[in-house]
Amino acid sequence: MNYLGIDLGGTNIKGGVVNEAGEILREASRPTHVEQGPDAIADGIAALIRELEQGERFAGVGLGCPGTVDDEAGEVLCAFNLGLIHYNLRDAVRDRTGYELRIGNDANVAALAEAKFGVGRGAHSVVVITLGTGVGCGVVLEGKMLVGYTGAASELGHMVIAEDGAPCTCGRKGCFEAYSSATALIRMTKEAMDAHPESALHEIARENGGVDGRTAFDAKLRGDAAGTEVVRNYVKYLACGVTNVINIFFPEIIAFSGGVAKQGEALLEPLREEVDRQEFGHKYVKKRTRLAECTLGYRSGVIGAALLANQN
Repeated sequence: MNYLGIDLGGTNIKGGVVNEAGEILREASRPTHVEQGPDAIADGIAALIRELEQGERFAGVGLGCPGTVDDEAGEVLCAFNLGLIHYNLRDAVRDRTGYELRIGNDANVAALAEAKFGVGRGAHSVVVITLGTGVGCGVVLEGKMLVGYTGAASELGHMVIAEDGAPCTCGRKGCFEAYSSATALIRMTKEAMDAHPESALHEIARENGGVDGRTAFDAKLRGDAAGTEVVRNYVKYLACGVTNVINIFFPEIIAFSGGVAKQGEALLEPLREEVDRQEFGHKYVKKRTRLAECTLGYRSGVIGAALLANQN
């Protein structure tokens, strides 16, 4: 049996036909057209389903969506970048296609895919942390997504790691996201550039057309003191949040995705060293959480949404 997974984003709606082995058999995408309103988004989802059917009736359809969702009710409670507030997406898609849509948070379904078919294949528990514009998180315990009573669980990016610290987009101060996202890393890099006009950070930014999540890491590779300090501070904050996650869940694997995670071992090696020092019971525990990169890339959202459709 094949399932359809849909990754609903602010720019595009991506979909793929996925078999029970987690393989994408065919895929397609179309613009989201957020500016046209919620019903236009539902129209786009329905059109994508029809495009991918090709005479096939899917065993189920799942969808990953940013924001807070209620899968039991079929409702997107709040996805501000999509303009969806208390919108029953399940009813809208059913009316247009006849399918009973399953809905999950996009970070959660991506984590489900990595746990089943990616870096966490065969693992007891997996946490996926996305280091992008924000910090997205998904928690999978014994093959099940942790969604909580309201459907909004696993928003680990909004635990406070620095009381009265930098402001976060959620309205609080000092959140994990405010210190460990790519946005935060860019902010730290620009602050270092202002303080150190002699730093290689300036030259690297000119070469790459601006400051991004790679700038400080590239400067560190060149032996630049300011870039090295930015990376050190970034890793310190990231390790604080990661250690909190370990101390709460003690998962078998924490896997990272997003732009900053593309630094690979340049990020993970110092992160492991810092986490090892902070982890609860670190002197005595024999089993350690493994820190690794995600392996499924951008397709994790589609595969995870299809997996959601296959869950009871």
